[in-house]
Amino acid sequence: MTSALASLMLDALRDGRAPVVQEGETSFDASGLLDHASAVHDGLLRHGLRQDEPVVVRVRNHPADFATFLAVWMAGGVVVPVHAGVPDAVLRGLVERTAARIVVEGESGVIGETGLTPPDRPLLRGAALVIFTSGSTGTPKGVVLEHERFAGKMRALQEILRFSPDTRTLLPLQVTFIFGIWVGLLSILSGAHLRLMSRFTPGAARAALDDGITSAALVPTMLRALFADAQGAGSAPALAQVLTGGEPLGSGLGQRIATAWPGAGIYDLYGLTETGSCDFCLRPEDLERGIGSIGRPTPGVEFRIADPSADSVGELRIRTPFGMVGYLDQEDLTQASFQDGFFRTGDLARRRADGFVELAGRSKDVISRGGNKIVPLEIDRLFASHPDVAAALTTGVPDPLLGERIHLLIVPQPGALLDQPALLAWASDKIEKFKLPDVIHFAAELPAGRTGKADRGALRERIALGLERYTKSPRG
Repeated sequence: MTSALASLMLDALRDGRAPVVQEGETSFDASGLLDHASAVHDGLLRHGLRQDEPVVVRVRNHPADFATFLAVWMAGGVVVPVHAGVPDAVLRGLVERTAARIVVEGESGVIGETGLTPPDRPLLRGAALVIFTSGSTGTPKGVVLEHERFAGKMRALQEILRFSPDTRTLLPLQVTFIFGIWVGLLSILSGAHLRLMSRFTPGAARAALDDGITSAALVPTMLRALFADAQGAGSAPALAQVLTGGEPLGSGLGQRIATAWPGAGIYDLYGLTETGSCDFCLRPEDLERGIGSIGRPTPGVEFRIADPSADSVGELRIRTPFGMVGYLDQEDLTQASFQDGFFRTGDLARRRADGFVELAGRSKDVISRGGNKIVPLEIDRLFASHPDVAAALTTGVPDPLLGERIHLLIVPQPGALLDQPALLAWASDKIEKFKLPDVIHFAAELPAGRTGKADRGALRERIALGLERYTKSPRG
């Protein structure tokens, strides 16, 4: 039986809507996508792919990546997207976490075997994707998304965005993340022209925007970089939609977008991988009066503010028919993440008098850098494993371009001499690039709170205020 997403994609590629997927000089039309998918599909069957078996797909925002997704789904497998540029240690860790027997190169379709044997997992029956996202323990969590639910999310998003064969979408977001995946899929399902970027640069994005792009998916960090670029953000004469999210947009950036691209409606989106993404949307018609909020729920989504305080602030919880079926091999965590069918987001929010929902802070320590969510404990643990490091503590500090930058405080072992370049070089093949610290400080001890435990908040506050307690030199 063909899965829901595979059926939708095959219908779109065969019924004359004729989507095109392009990156640089490489372009796949519907026929090219089908040919690549068919070849990879046949190869997967030759390798004995079983129903609901996880398949690691190494992607780099190449047009063939989505065709490879389709191939896995046609063959009955579950896509585990991993960026082709991650360090070998990260790739090995994800392969081991999933016990994936098969790894496919998205661009070439080359198939390899790992020698592992994935166990029978009832959670993966009918699953489309396992997307790894940061966890509060510092260990990435495998979010399992099911075909029918994610297909339903595509329909709900189409109600809002109305993509069509006339849509020309710019997608610099990586297709390892849910935002990039759904934008790409919705474009293909609508018969649109999808223009991928393997690497975001202001110049390349500006050139694309000036070349007929009608809908652009850009997180605020990318937008800030565009507007900070010496050449400007460009005129974007055909741009009708700016899809953004991952971090607060802010009124100042929203106004710059509206001034530079007056014909473009801004869709400010909020959601989590676990809930299927895009649970709230501040739509263009509501932007002026709803600024500072995440808007209202998208179709099919319910929410509640749990245990509100005197000022009506409580945890935002979401119930949706499009969310995950659970975390891979973490049943206890899955159960703990829901209450009465509502997912516990960990974000604090309030319902405003005008009906819009406004975030009031995060109850977790997750750093939002450039739209990427990063758990500081993962960075703590990595650098604490360095032989010359006695202790490490990471925090996010507000930054006008990236939203937050990653600051790491290191306590060296007695007598050790450390510097930032050497530490970054040591870590570069052990963790993804976007998780590397922007600034490394050195001190004789970590800041401690009232309980005697290391205090991440105190570290963040002192650095943000510019207090000269810490130094960037081990001899300072």
